Amino acid sequence: MTDAPGSRFTDGVRLAVTTLTVLPVRGGRVDRPAAAVAMSVAPLIGLLLGLTLAGLHEGLRALGGPALVAAGVTVAAGALLTRGLHLDGLADTVDALGSYRSGPSALEIMKKPDIGPFGVVALATTVLIQAAAVATLGWWPIVIAWTTGRLALSLACRRGVPPARPSGLGAMVAATVPLPVVLLAATAVGAAAIPAFPDRPWQGPLAVAIALAAVFLLLRHATRRLGGITGDVLGACVELATTLTLITLTLR
Repeated sequence: MTDAPGSRFTDGVRLAVTTLTVLPVRGGRVDRPAAAVAMSVAPLIGLLLGLTLAGLHEGLRALGGPALVAAGVTVAAGALLTRGLHLDGLADTVDALGSYRSGPSALEIMKKPDIGPFGVVALATTVLIQAAAVATLGWWPIVIAWTTGRLALSLACRRGVPPARPSGLGAMVAATVPLPVVLLAATAVGAAAIPAFPDRPWQGPLAVAIALAAVFLLLRHATRRLGGITGDVLGACVELATTLTLITLTLR
């Protein structure tokens, strides 16, 4: 007996919320059909995160908080709302790729509980850059950056990108999102980015395009070195896309 489409969609949305946020949502079925929905709607979760963080940032600024303090709190809140999973994935991925090892040897480095020097530098620079960028931006560019970060998950989980391991999060979500869904989501986020700077309507879509291009290159490198994606690689994709979007949006 097959599940009704509505039930499958609901399970997928629940999986997206419970995987990508700390919200205490009752979980549903966890399988590849649910994962396909979850990774397809990931940009919407990013939109909600972005709105929450942008509201926090604007509230702190309205209360007289210094720009850099408000930005630092905003980035820290973003990590808390996602359990720091994406930052952890970034550190593990950079450690593995920075080791110049390939295949099982590199994957073994990713599984270690400690963080190596490459990972520490990646974490520090990423958080620093994000905070410095947020300090200069208005609320809608912040929303676009966090939305683009989760759009990276849809791109990373598109059909044709294999998992690096036969089990785990990467194996469950790999190759579940149809390419037309990725293209539709990317177009929607790019269009939503146009109002980020009304006097430079090209800058928002350009920021989204640059972020996705970088994620595409990271995925190619991870596939060559690791054999495919893992949960850690997905986290690295999120942080890479978010950070590059923020950087591009700060350029004048």
